[in-house]
Amino acid sequence: MRVLAAMSGGVDSAVAAARAVEAGHDVTGIHLALSRNPASYRSGSRGCCTIEDAGDARRAADVIGIPFYVWDMSDRFHEDVVEDFMSEYAAGRTPNPCLRCNEKIKFAAVLDRALGLGFDAVATGHYARLETGPASEGGLIELHRARDAAKDQSYVLGVLDQEQLRHSLFPLGDTPKPQVREEAARRGLLVADKPDSHDICFVADGDNAGWLREKLGDRAPNHGGAIVDESGEQLGTHEGTYAFTIGQRKGLRLGRPAPDGKPRFVLDIEPVTGTVTVGPRDHLAVDRLEAIRPRWCGAVPDRLDATVQLRAHGEEHRARVAVSGDEVTIELVDPAYGIAPGQAAVIYDGTRVVGSATIARTRRMAAA
Repeated sequence: MRVLAAMSGGVDSAVAAARAVEAGHDVTGIHLALSRNPASYRSGSRGCCTIEDAGDARRAADVIGIPFYVWDMSDRFHEDVVEDFMSEYAAGRTPNPCLRCNEKIKFAAVLDRALGLGFDAVATGHYARLETGPASEGGLIELHRARDAAKDQSYVLGVLDQEQLRHSLFPLGDTPKPQVREEAARRGLLVADKPDSHDICFVADGDNAGWLREKLGDRAPNHGGAIVDESGEQLGTHEGTYAFTIGQRKGLRLGRPAPDGKPRFVLDIEPVTGTVTVGPRDHLAVDRLEAIRPRWCGAVPDRLDATVQLRAHGEEHRARVAVSGDEVTIELVDPAYGIAPGQAAVIYDGTRVVGSATIARTRRMAAA
């Protein structure tokens, strides 16, 4: 099978490419150039799109002994990921750019180009597993959680549909991360001890608020406003609602502590008026989610008892899920806290990923 190995420059994708070769596939490595100005992306081995990463990927390909190319996807990445990130925060929502990148770039634009060039599959270093479902149910390709729960990345892959899954390979899904590093060292890959990437690759210094302030400019819905409590009393001011997300605690810079001495959290964001409302954590509890734009990994469900994951590294919540066309209603058995519109709700049946949808609205529980 002809396989295109997406090589980020990290240890995971390097070992995934090596394993694809070892499995007998005809493998070609590619690195995605995602920035119009690579120097503006993370450096020092902390990102996944830097100049250093491209060099690390090329050296790994040389060690493995496979052809290697760099694909310039910067325009597509800017349009589908960066612009989406900015517009979502400007609207008071909280997007997940890594999930968006998987949906629009790595498993759409890249896979489409790969198939057009005659490749059969794209291999990545994501920690997730693929299994073939029962023949009686059509033999669908199922996406499952990785064996290493601490490294599981099925959440950010929950946007993949059946056609994309049929042309995907995740060679690391059964292996704990420490073993992957040991294997990289045995293979002579210099990235064996390279730190994992963190945060958002296109925010060079990790300061999301500062980056958004600079990039949004006149497109920002506001450049300041009031921070108020639930009664409407002003507690402080801010420099732009785009700098906040529901459930945020740090960086509020309030003038005085709450009467009960407990910390305050962001409860609501109103970009039109520029108002940020804060309150106690228990006022963040939600028991119902309404989501839109579902992406199903296989058959479209109707109703099911499931679990949902609401953050990339968050816990699972028991839920009752109902699907009606392009709308998904999720009733949480146990409350979740700090859930923001724009986040993805990924639905699981055991370890199997059923699909995902974008949270549009939440229902708050009455405070005790």
